[in-house]
Amino acid sequence: MDLFSSNLFESQLADNRPLAVRMRPQTLADYIGQEELIGPGKFLRRMIENDNMPSVILYGPPGTGKTTLTHIIAQTTGCYFENLNAVAAGTADIRKVVERAKERLRLQQRRTILFVDEIHRFNKGQQDVLLPYVENGTVILIGATTENPYFEVNSPLLSRMRVVRLKRLDEQGLVRILEQALTDRERGLGQRELIYTADTLLKVAAIAGGDARTALNIIEQAAAMLDPGHPGILSPEVIEAVAGEKLQAYDKKGDNHYDVVSAFIKSMRGSDPDAALHYLARMLEAGEDVKFIARRLVICAAEDIGNADPQALVVAMAAAQAVQFIGMPEGRIPLAQAVVYLACAPKSNAAYKAVDAALEDVRRLDFGAVPPHLCDANYRGARSFGNGKGYLYPHDYKEGFVRQEYMPDKLRHRQYYHPTRHGREAGFAERLAQLKAPNNGEE
Repeated sequence: MDLFSSNLFESQLADNRPLAVRMRPQTLADYIGQEELIGPGKFLRRMIENDNMPSVILYGPPGTGKTTLTHIIAQTTGCYFENLNAVAAGTADIRKVVERAKERLRLQQRRTILFVDEIHRFNKGQQDVLLPYVENGTVILIGATTENPYFEVNSPLLSRMRVVRLKRLDEQGLVRILEQALTDRERGLGQRELIYTADTLLKVAAIAGGDARTALNIIEQAAAMLDPGHPGILSPEVIEAVAGEKLQAYDKKGDNHYDVVSAFIKSMRGSDPDAALHYLARMLEAGEDVKFIARRLVICAAEDIGNADPQALVVAMAAAQAVQFIGMPEGRIPLAQAVVYLACAPKSNAAYKAVDAALEDVRRLDFGAVPPHLCDANYRGARSFGNGKGYLYPHDYKEGFVRQEYMPDKLRHRQYYHPTRHGREAGFAERLAQLKAPNNGEE
C-alpha cells in the first residue's frame, strides 16, 4: 500500500468511526457531567491539571465517561500511556508493560500510566502481579469498571487505589451532548442541518437512561434513516422506530442489580407498596429470576414483619410456590399480591434481632450446661444422672404455665426477645408481661 492509499484509508476509517467516538471530548473544558469530580477546584481535576495522578478506579455504569476521562488524562499528563483490556490481556502482557515502565523510569525519569479497561475481569493472580508495582509507583494504574470494585477487586490492590464513582448523566447533560453532536460540522452531524425539537432530545435522553454512548448511537441511527438529500426531521416517531422501548439498565450480576433489590426490600420494609411494585416491575422486565424475587419476599416476611403479622410468612411462601407452579408471565400476579401484603403489613424485627443476639452470646460467652431438670430423661439410666429431676410440666398447671428456670445458670435473666406493640405481636407482649408478673405461675 503506497502513502496515498494509506492516507486515504486512514481518512475513510476516521469518517466511519461511530458518532460517539468522533464526539469524544478532548479536554476537561469539553467534558459534560461529573461536575462533583472534575468541576473547578475538585480533587480529580486538580490531580489531572497538576499532572499528579494517583492510581484510581473509575467505576460507573456504561456511557458515563470513564473511557473519555481516561483519554483526557492521557492527553493532559506528561506520563507515558499504556493501555490493556482485561478481557484479552494475560499475566505476560502485564509483565511486559511493567518492564517497559521500569525502563522509562530508569532512563527518562518518566512515569507510566497503565489503563486497564474492565479491570474487574482480571483474576486474583493478575491483580496480584500489579500490586507491588502500584505500591512502589512503577505504574500509575487507572482501572475502569462497571462492576462494584468493592466486590470485584482484591482488597490489597483496592487499598492502594482511590475509587472514583461516576454517576449516570441526567437528562439535561445528555441533551447538551446531543446538541453538540447535531451542531458540530466537523466531528458531528452539523452538515446535515437536521431539524429537531427539545422534546425529541429529551425523549432520546429518557430512552438512553443516563448513557451518553447510547444516546449518541440513537441519534446517529435516526439520522441514517433520513434521506440525506432533503432536510431531515428528527421526529419522536423516527426516534421510536430506531430505539424501541426504553433500555433497562439492569444487570443480574451487576451493581445496579444489588441497588434495585435493596430498594425493593427497603420499600416493603418502609410500608410503601407503590415503590415496592415499581422495583418489582423493574426486576421482572429485566428478566430477573422469579425464584430469587420469591426468596426475597420470604426473607422480608420473617425479618421485617415477623410476629407483627405471622400470616405474612404464609403469604410469601404461598407466592413462592404459586410462581413455580404457574410460571411466568402469570406468576407476576401472586408476586404482586404478596409484595402489596408485605408492604402494608405491620412491621417487627424483634424475632430477627432476638436470634442474632442469642447467636452472639453463644459465640462469645461461656454459657454453661443445660439445666439438669431440662435434660432428656426418656432413655434408660437418664434418671441416675439426675436428668429431668425437678422438671415441672406446664400443662399440669393453671393456664399451662408454671414459673421455672429454662436458661443455663450462666445466662440466667438474659432476655433476647423484646416484642413490639405492632400488630399481632402486641398480644405476645401482653401475654409475656402477664406471665412474668409477680406471683404468677408460682407453685
